[in-house]
Amino acid sequence: MVSLNVESVMGEFRLYIQDGRALRAFCERAASSHVLAVDTEFLREKSYYPKLCLIQLGTHGETVAVDPFAIRDLSPLRDLFEDGSITKIFHACSQDLEVIHHVLDCAVAPLFDTQVAASFLGLRQQVNYGALVEAYAHVHLPKGESLTDWSLRPLDERQLAYAEDDVRYLPGIYDAMIAELVEKDRLSWVLPEMEHLFDGVATSRDPRNAFVRLKRVTSLTRRQLGVAREVCAWRERLAARRDVPRKWVLSDEVCLEICKRMPSDETSLRRIRQTEQLSARDAKAVLSAIEEAESLAPDELPRIERHERPTQAQESIIDLMYALLRIISARTGVATQVIATRDDLLDFIVSRESSRLSSSWRYEVAGRYLEKLLAGEIGLTVKGNTIELL
Repeated sequence: MVSLNVESVMGEFRLYIQDGRALRAFCERAASSHVLAVDTEFLREKSYYPKLCLIQLGTHGETVAVDPFAIRDLSPLRDLFEDGSITKIFHACSQDLEVIHHVLDCAVAPLFDTQVAASFLGLRQQVNYGALVEAYAHVHLPKGESLTDWSLRPLDERQLAYAEDDVRYLPGIYDAMIAELVEKDRLSWVLPEMEHLFDGVATSRDPRNAFVRLKRVTSLTRRQLGVAREVCAWRERLAARRDVPRKWVLSDEVCLEICKRMPSDETSLRRIRQTEQLSARDAKAVLSAIEEAESLAPDELPRIERHERPTQAQESIIDLMYALLRIISARTGVATQVIATRDDLLDFIVSRESSRLSSSWRYEVAGRYLEKLLAGEIGLTVKGNTIELL
């Protein structure tokens, strides 16, 4: 693993930006950089939309914190985020992308997520940022501000230092990771994983897709899924209009029960616990959503991809395949779950040609060995306290 030059990182310039002029000046400087580290601080415990409280940005020579409460026009950042010549570096990017998309209504590309890359370089899947910095920079980051209310002003020096640490090391870590990926001939494995990181952000904003995130939605029939789509879309729109968490409108548990019972009148609806919080108007809207779903033709009902449940015999084979995956993971340094999930292994058994383990780097790393295992050409044995290939 390549280590950073910590002294050069610690010596970089740091700035707290609270006016549009300083923001534009920074964006002009950053436009000449080939990388831009990005992180955000936000709150959403009491709102539907994330409330952006701070944006941290970093290049190789400069780290800044931008105060969105003090600056009304953040549009200069849009050009940076959409500049195809600048790689935007995040660590665990999904929530940051959602916030940026909401505030600036822009796509962010190209992306590089150090958490994703780390899982190809010997660190565990979903490694946290502190562990990543410790691994590459040998710096232990303080955790004292992890529960800070970032909406309160003024921010003190300690809070700003803590926030800016979240991007300070990312440009150097990115360089080290790219060098390591090139050395291991894995850059072509990782970059395609980055291409679709933004895809789910825009999709998740469509109220008609909200039902797929309902807890235990796969337990519903197709007709009940139709109800789930209509009820969850209504809940999503109302939560957005009121800017409150969707669970304040209706919890997932109540939504699921409504979908299963499909009440036809308010009396039946009110028999479901926690519906008392619905006004008469909201109750009528829920019943209308149910009625809308019930009127759909069979071919208009939504589907959710359900993975087949393995048979008992397949379960045993998957256990053996997963043991082989763990050996491969230990040898390559690629996290087991990144190579394949148990569902992927079932797909490989049932429909090998369409399995993602039958193409690209996954086939070279694991698929061809799994083929040999299933063909009886290789096996596993226990030596000492470890499982080894025969």
